Amino acid sequence: MILVTGATGGLGHDTIDFLLTTTPAAEIAALVRDVNKATDLTERGVAVRQADYVDYPALVQAFRGVDKLLLVSAVAFTDRVRQHRNVIDAAKEAGVKHLFYTSIQRSEPFVMQEVTESDLATEAYLKDSGLVYTILHNGYYFEGLGYLIGSEVPDAEIRFPAGEGKIAFIKRSELAAATATLLTTDGHDNRSYTLTGSEAYSFHDIARELSALAGRPIVYKSIEPAPYIAQKVAAGFPEVVANFFAQWGDAAKHGMLAGTHDTVERLLGRKPTSLREYLKTSYFPGS
Repeated sequence: MILVTGATGGLGHDTIDFLLTTTPAAEIAALVRDVNKATDLTERGVAVRQADYVDYPALVQAFRGVDKLLLVSAVAFTDRVRQHRNVIDAAKEAGVKHLFYTSIQRSEPFVMQEVTESDLATEAYLKDSGLVYTILHNGYYFEGLGYLIGSEVPDAEIRFPAGEGKIAFIKRSELAAATATLLTTDGHDNRSYTLTGSEAYSFHDIARELSALAGRPIVYKSIEPAPYIAQKVAAGFPEVVANFFAQWGDAAKHGMLAGTHDTVERLLGRKPTSLREYLKTSYFPGS
């Protein structure tokens, strides 16, 4: 049996959707905090199990009979290391054979305080656990672009603190499809994969594509983090979240998210979605 944690979240739910295209529902389990949010999975025959990453006994019970477990990493601004260790320890106690962990891409040794420090600690703990592991270094979602620069087409300017840095964006659904394939195929024991788009794009590239699609000039201006954070706070985001957005800009600036890998392309059997394709469908629907 394959169990996916965070199954009502975006990546977890998408992964189960793809698993169901190749795997009988009776062989899939979903871990959720609120079973009332997983009625669609129950209706499709998926075994929905309730537990929180901080509830160790419930985790052990939920993982009974599971062969492969996908640990979708905990959200930022929480004690991610403690939660991840709970899942790993519970998986080991319950007899899980193989644990997959969703980490974050690191093309350079740049560390984001809110996520990559805990990723590094989790990966080390998992490797020392004795479990068979597969570590998935996931690239930055295309869908996250709306948080960084806004979900509407800019009037004339994109202001973001990424310098000349690039990001190898990947659609969440394509990341989920690749993950589902890894979960259902062999040959991934004690391996790490970086799952990204096939091309990395700068924010100049984003401005250029938006300009072409909008039919008017839009430029990118790299700004310092402080005015960007102030701009996001003025738009209604809490300061801690605005700071987090700025951290992604710093990560891009330092090359952390720029590395491209062909793993997703090989697993999908096609090129992942391009920047222009994503911007056209997301910023210009119906055009």
